Amino acid sequence: MALNKNENEDIVLKIPVGSFATPMTSLGNFTGSWRSQRPVYTPSDAPCHFACPAHEDISSWLGLMASGDARSAWEKLIQTNPLPAVSGRVCPHPCESSCHRGAYDNAVGIHHVERTLGDLAIERGWTIPVSPLDDSLPPVAVVGAGPSGLSASYQLRKRGYRVTLFEALSEAGGTCRSAIPSYRLDKKVLENEISRLLSTGVLFRPNQRLGRDFSLEELEEDYGACFLGPGAQKSRNFDVRGTTPGNMRHGLELLKEYQNIGQIPHWKKVIIVGGGNTALDLARVLLRTGSESVHIITEESLPAHEQSQTDRMPANPQEIANAMEEGVIIHPNRAVSRLVLQDERVIGVEIVHARKSHRLPRRESFEGTESILMADQIIPAVGQILSPEGIETILHAGSHLTVDGNGFVTGSRCTFSAGDACPGGGTVSHAIGSARRAALAMDFSSQRLSFLPFWSRQNQSLSRS
Repeated sequence: MALNKNENEDIVLKIPVGSFATPMTSLGNFTGSWRSQRPVYTPSDAPCHFACPAHEDISSWLGLMASGDARSAWEKLIQTNPLPAVSGRVCPHPCESSCHRGAYDNAVGIHHVERTLGDLAIERGWTIPVSPLDDSLPPVAVVGAGPSGLSASYQLRKRGYRVTLFEALSEAGGTCRSAIPSYRLDKKVLENEISRLLSTGVLFRPNQRLGRDFSLEELEEDYGACFLGPGAQKSRNFDVRGTTPGNMRHGLELLKEYQNIGQIPHWKKVIIVGGGNTALDLARVLLRTGSESVHIITEESLPAHEQSQTDRMPANPQEIANAMEEGVIIHPNRAVSRLVLQDERVIGVEIVHARKSHRLPRRESFEGTESILMADQIIPAVGQILSPEGIETILHAGSHLTVDGNGFVTGSRCTFSAGDACPGGGTVSHAIGSARRAALAMDFSSQRLSFLPFWSRQNQSLSRS
């Protein structure tokens, strides 16, 4: 730390972004008055920033928080993430795995500070500072009020756009509202975050479903640009050697049922197939609603047992640990090789050891490792795909939309997308970050007026008049 002091000049203090000093440090010793070399600081982004799916400037708002300016820290945080109280609860916080402090003792508790700032903003009623609406900018449409749609709406509104947010359900929130259990995310917290965001001037239109109440073609004609954030709401097909039990229920479907009515069917012994957050959430819900035993069968490894981290369970490691503490039994590196049926009803499964093969594109099973696991119900939670309703022309029979690095949808005129509708999603933080990137690309594209059909029509009408 350098301190410059000349006889006829005031003290000039230079402190790197995100740092602070306390008494009795080099600042108090006037190190610069007797130094023999001048330190040179090379600014660079902290490793936690690169690891953050939402692309937050973590070191900056942590530094502001450490200096005691919580309001400025929160305003810095929401420049990239408008839902900190939500992400502070549900994010797997990969930023902490990249924290340099972890090599010394323990990583900085970034997500705890993020949650604290989000809760403090709700408690004190802080409002989001936004720019006035800019009539020179084209109106934009956002479809889907989940994390990605809310993030895109916020980023566009912050830049002066008139944003109309369409949602198929009666309330905003997407999967955060419909599928994440209340023990992980208090719905009052979610409602406070959403209402503050919508109060910035975003026009919210609930009960408006793409493909039923309006079409993508109509949006592209009426708005300067469109953002699609429908999420992945359709469960993947599941069968074992072509066999599908008649009474099968999917994991996401049951979580939504639990969130909507507060209860789900009761089974004593349950087997869940899958290693993602949906499987973990459902397992913990089942134990809470009276199931005696819940088993999770996953082909991936437990996080602590996978050195390379290339084939581990995709669920949040902390959620995995919590589920095991609560009594969920996880069978890693196992695959379902056969269903045990009685009168077309599942009474158990045959499982076999499976490992990722370097020789084959699929996992390799090992003969002689088979075992039978009895249960009253088997529930697949093997991932979700995009529902094709309303986007058949750009989905092209795929499971996700094809987008470029900025979120522009291949085959569209002026449509962008992010979040679970695109490959590589799966977390709230990723949805927030990828939607921000797409919103920035939409803003850039709107400046190139010839790109947008809306502006082409506007220019034509002006020239005729």
